[in-house]
Amino acid sequence: MSLLSQANLDYLDSLPDSPITLSELNKKRWHMAFGFVYCSRALLAHFKASVARKKSKVSPVASSRLVAIDVLEPHPCFPTVDQSSLTQLVKGKHLDQLAKFDGVEGVASALKTNVESGIHASDEDILRRQEAFGRNTYQKPPTKGFFRFVWEALKDPTILILMVCAGLSLGFGMKEDGPKEGWYDGGSVFVAVFLLVSVSAISKFRQNRQFDKLSNMSNNIQVEVVRDGRRQHVSVCGIVVGDVIYLKIGDQVPTDGLFLDGHSLQVDESSMTSESDHVEVNRAHNPFLFSGTKVADGYARLLVTSVGMNTMWGEMMSTLSRDTDEQTPLRARLNKLTSSIGKVGLAVAFLVLLVWKALLVLLIRYFTGNTEDENGNTEFNASKTKVDDIINAVVGIVAAAVTIVVAIPEGLPLAVTLTLAYSMKRMIAVRKLSACETMGSATTICTDKTGTLTLNQMKVAKFWLGQESMEGRSSTSIKENVLEFLHQGVGLDTTGSVYRPTSGSDIEFSGSPTEKAILSWAVLELNMDMEKMKEGCRILHVEAFNSEKKRSGVLMKKNADDTVHVHWKGAAEMILAMCSHYYDPTGEMMALDDTERSRFDRLIQGMAASSLRCIAFAHKQVQETTEEEKIDDKCLTLGLVGLKDPCRPGVKKAVEDCQYAGVNIKMITGDNVFTARAIATECGILKPNEGMNSVSAGEVPLTAVQLLWVNLIMDTLGALALSTERPTKELMNKKPVGRTAPLITNIMWRNLLAQTLYQIAVLLTLQFGGEEIFGVNAKVRDTLIFNTFVLCQVFNEFNARKLEKKNVFEGIHKNKLFLGIIGITVILQVVMVEFLKKLADTERLNWGQWGVCIGLAAVSWPLGWLVKHVPVPETPFFSLLKWQKLKYMYRR
Repeated sequence: MSLLSQANLDYLDSLPDSPITLSELNKKRWHMAFGFVYCSRALLAHFKASVARKKSKVSPVASSRLVAIDVLEPHPCFPTVDQSSLTQLVKGKHLDQLAKFDGVEGVASALKTNVESGIHASDEDILRRQEAFGRNTYQKPPTKGFFRFVWEALKDPTILILMVCAGLSLGFGMKEDGPKEGWYDGGSVFVAVFLLVSVSAISKFRQNRQFDKLSNMSNNIQVEVVRDGRRQHVSVCGIVVGDVIYLKIGDQVPTDGLFLDGHSLQVDESSMTSESDHVEVNRAHNPFLFSGTKVADGYARLLVTSVGMNTMWGEMMSTLSRDTDEQTPLRARLNKLTSSIGKVGLAVAFLVLLVWKALLVLLIRYFTGNTEDENGNTEFNASKTKVDDIINAVVGIVAAAVTIVVAIPEGLPLAVTLTLAYSMKRMIAVRKLSACETMGSATTICTDKTGTLTLNQMKVAKFWLGQESMEGRSSTSIKENVLEFLHQGVGLDTTGSVYRPTSGSDIEFSGSPTEKAILSWAVLELNMDMEKMKEGCRILHVEAFNSEKKRSGVLMKKNADDTVHVHWKGAAEMILAMCSHYYDPTGEMMALDDTERSRFDRLIQGMAASSLRCIAFAHKQVQETTEEEKIDDKCLTLGLVGLKDPCRPGVKKAVEDCQYAGVNIKMITGDNVFTARAIATECGILKPNEGMNSVSAGEVPLTAVQLLWVNLIMDTLGALALSTERPTKELMNKKPVGRTAPLITNIMWRNLLAQTLYQIAVLLTLQFGGEEIFGVNAKVRDTLIFNTFVLCQVFNEFNARKLEKKNVFEGIHKNKLFLGIIGITVILQVVMVEFLKKLADTERLNWGQWGVCIGLAAVSWPLGWLVKHVPVPETPFFSLLKWQKLKYMYRR
């Protein structure tokens, strides 16, 4: 450092005297300035050199350690498996690695999991597994701290303007009035800024904390697992590697894992692969399940192999964040208003500056002495005016600017945010803050029934065997074989379970509310022993419940006599439609004719009118080789139960309050229409004399294969047939077509509209009246629709040959390729309908039905002939519309 000082001193001594005459004081100031600059440069150069020397001394061994990878060793409690091998096994879908573990059971053994009873429920075992394989939580982006919100508030343009004005006011005020009294104006503005920034930052910070809590609540999903042989619900965050999880339709897979057992499991992996097709999961070919996917069909048990950040979904979830600084509609409008007023304020401030003659103009006139006051006296004279007068003028300008800025309603958006956040905390829990405000504009609320209007705590209220009520009767009054069938239908066709504690406490039932209600009724009222019954049979196939069919079924074989039985359970009206007989209380099998069926319908309607959900059970003994389509036909009705789901307390009052406020309440449910009416009346949605709308989605008459066949006829074969048509001499009589002329001419539009309207009318008539008109079932009706639609396209291809000529058969004998394609199309259509019924999902038609289809399609010929007599203008329709629009705009 002494060398640097000496060098600087030598340099100062070598400085030549300035040719300009300067005072000694000025010379010293120049010497000091140059000395400071060069000393700073020398120190900076010395620092850079020392840093460079330190970098050169870093050894290559040390740098190589930065890229070293730590390989995790197996946990002492699980010596034969580690997280890395489990993750690679599932992510890579390695069946060969799974075989080295001796299958899924081998992985379960390595994880010390019993595939039937699960893991131990002790806290020590759970803790060991979390230490070895991690927790089922995802890394979240770091939350914003309080000072981050303070910094964002300080960057607001309005706050910046206030701070600048406060600084100017403070400086000029202290210059004019001294430190004791001059800080009042500027200090008060700083205090106002401090309050604005503090309130805004605290509000947003608390709002962010509230959203974090809501996020944690929404992510705290309950998952059904088995531990120590007991099915129980645990938080998704409490799942550990080795757990056995129960999955059913609609569940989201919470972890990566392996398929243990189940039936008809299909998952939706679109969230992972963007593929819309469902993936079948089974033990043999694809036992791998991934977190984030959704169960589309069936049910299963899952062995957890990876949790949290070790799953495929973990990396994707770690990149997601929620924007808590949400702009509600009202807040956005207020911000826009604030911005507009701010612009007005700037304009006013500019005018104020002009009125006060601008600071620069004041300074210039101060030195020139060319300004005058109201009396004509010279002001701001350099020799007579003090700087204090200039300061007073500037302070006035600053005060005007501060007044305009403070007048901006910056607190309006803040007040809205605080109000909504406070209301959200007091009254409701919402994910989006804007929902509080949006609901203020709602005129209609659509609500579900089960679990929303009702408690979702079901209980069997009535039981009917045949057409007799079994209320008050014991299970001994039921015939033994009928009771056995009921036990099998309840205990095997279910996704629930029964747990009998060894301590002698109450029996525990798990599953959906419907399953729990039926299981508890069967165990407590019908004395069903679920474990003993399962030991005496073997399940062959399961059809899981879905909302479309409203039923579930199970195919089982009894070990005692090797007989095969199928059991169905579901909505009473759907099950009765599958049955041809029913059991009476004495065990006799009775025919279910039209008279008896109408009695059952009245029975179901009576229970539904009492707001009971009616569930029916059916049974049939089949052969093991019976085709799947025959096991749901000609079954025997075992019995019906009515489930009561009470309305939530306060629902009727809430509905009345909404209706009084002008908000309509609509209940949407898939239950029986009579049950829906009873619940709606009980909740106050429906008045006693009011009507209701029952909407049915119906069935699609054309299947995917049929639509593909129609597409082949219209696009491929039709295009090939028409493209071979030779041009005629009449083509030379037409004018050339411009490049910008529309592809579809007016003549084409005329022909298209006529054929389209005719086909729509015919097909809709067949869809809604075909069964009554022709006396056929729905399957034959759909085949009639498909056949008529295809033949209409075939007949219309003749019309498309000649767009303007009325004789569409002119010269047809010359185009043999056209006739050949038409013939091939007709032959293939006959094959599709008559011989490929399974592939095309059709039914064979008799000669009369074929005649109807051909006759309806043949109307296309006379219709095309009549339409061609309708004249159309040469100018394209769209050009006329465009010209009319231009004329209208010109007149305006």
